[in-house]
Amino acid sequence: MNPSFPPDCLIPSQLTPRNDLNIRCGATSGLPDSRGEASSMSLFKSASTVSLLTLASRVTGLARDVLMASVFGVSAMTDAFWVAFRLPNLFRRVLGEGAFSQAFVPVLAATRATEGDVGAKLLIDRVASLLALVLLLLSVLGVMAAPVLVWGMASGLPAEGAAAAVHMTRWMFPYIAFMSLVALAGGVLNTWGRFVVPAASPVLLNLAWIAALIGLVPVFSRFGIEPIYALSAGVLLGGVLQLALQIPSLRRLGLLPRVRWTGQALREAWRDPQTRKVARLMLPALLGVSVAQISLLINTQIASHLAPGSVSWISSADRLMEFPTALLGVALGVVLMPQLSAARARDDASHYSALLDWGLRLVVLFAVPCAAALLVFSEPLVAVLFHYGAFGARDVQMVTAALLFYGVGLLGIVAVKVLAPGFYARHDMRTPAMIAVVVLVFTQVLNVILVPWLQHAALTLTISLGALLNALWLLIGLIRRGSYKPLAGWAVFAAQVLGSTALMAAFLLLGAERVNWVTTNGLVRAGLLTAFVMGAGLIYFGALRVSGLKLRQLLRR
Repeated sequence: MNPSFPPDCLIPSQLTPRNDLNIRCGATSGLPDSRGEASSMSLFKSASTVSLLTLASRVTGLARDVLMASVFGVSAMTDAFWVAFRLPNLFRRVLGEGAFSQAFVPVLAATRATEGDVGAKLLIDRVASLLALVLLLLSVLGVMAAPVLVWGMASGLPAEGAAAAVHMTRWMFPYIAFMSLVALAGGVLNTWGRFVVPAASPVLLNLAWIAALIGLVPVFSRFGIEPIYALSAGVLLGGVLQLALQIPSLRRLGLLPRVRWTGQALREAWRDPQTRKVARLMLPALLGVSVAQISLLINTQIASHLAPGSVSWISSADRLMEFPTALLGVALGVVLMPQLSAARARDDASHYSALLDWGLRLVVLFAVPCAAALLVFSEPLVAVLFHYGAFGARDVQMVTAALLFYGVGLLGIVAVKVLAPGFYARHDMRTPAMIAVVVLVFTQVLNVILVPWLQHAALTLTISLGALLNALWLLIGLIRRGSYKPLAGWAVFAAQVLGSTALMAAFLLLGAERVNWVTTNGLVRAGLLTAFVMGAGLIYFGALRVSGLKLRQLLRR
């Protein structure tokens, strides 16, 4: 027996001499089923593992941003860096972690379930060969077209900032190739229930970035090179390190892709029905993901025409908003996607619906109090984490305004991470894509109305309102088609969460109003923040317990 697969879940109808040892998927791999507590708890443990490792990534990411803000402050040059960084990041999210992963993981999971490891490995090799070739060509084109890309994203940058953004884009654009291959490797490892390495790898980007801030910035300054360029080298190094981290895990599973660029190998790869299916599913997924990135591009373009520093203020707010988004939404999405795909391959509709119900309850349980905290406690968070060195009091106010409005739509932002896989696992990329197009139009109409009034903060408010519309539309779609049938108890559960959140929010609001978070000594306000956050957690979960919510039972579901 292949030791990499847990021997506790066989699918009798699919057992064949070719795949009887490869369709083993139960509790050890993180796939819950109807056979008891161990399996469902395993799925929660997998999500918890991803969440904790994502927390490490976000903490190191926050440390890098705090250090960067302290060193460089907020200026046209930091705006130029964030524009340059967003360009390869945009393509990475569209091609790598976005459309590609949404199309590749469901097909890989289904191929493994029906053709075993041999068929899955052949698919991995062929997809990797085609993807690597596309990424090489894209990287070359991106470096050549950097001036056009920068102008298209942020034409409002001053001349010096635009020139710097072009240089940094050329340095960082190959980052997309490394990160898209990381997405391929992560999709494979997640499908095999190996969540640790893919979830841990983003930490390496942050460490490389911090190393560049500490080690390379002084060197660049000494030699008369613009210091902020050092961050581009750190980003590229981070991409290399993340890809290198995946290789040992893939090799141990015997799944390290064999990339072949001979004419015959590429023709065979393209003619493979499963490879073509990935490509076919990518097209509508590409539209859906591109819409989200187009929205980001438009918002960056708008911000570049507002007050200098607007791009950086929004980027700082993004960093804090990503904590709850990644810890819950991304973690659940990563864990649920292979499990939903496997449930669909087995035609297990009840289990499919139960997975979605469990995921949505966790979203409500954790996202609602986080949203309330952003609404009433944004200034303390921003002041404690960013108000050092060149990051001034005005910057605190501007980031606070942007972060507060993220709280309006945090529930929608997180819920989309669980609801969208409900469509992707059924190979329906078209519905989320069409919804995303409508949401894009909706957000830009709101931008026209709100930006003249709220300036940069309007851009986060419209994202939030668009996310709420997106999540509601996806939810209604899953219910109408019968893919999701809410289990009993939602009304009581919602009342318990809302009541507990109200008590917690009142406590945080008291702390936000009674302390001058901008002028208070740094160590004192850090201690106060820790006390208020811990107190809020105790109030929230204590109130849930008093209200009768059995948290452990919910997690076991």
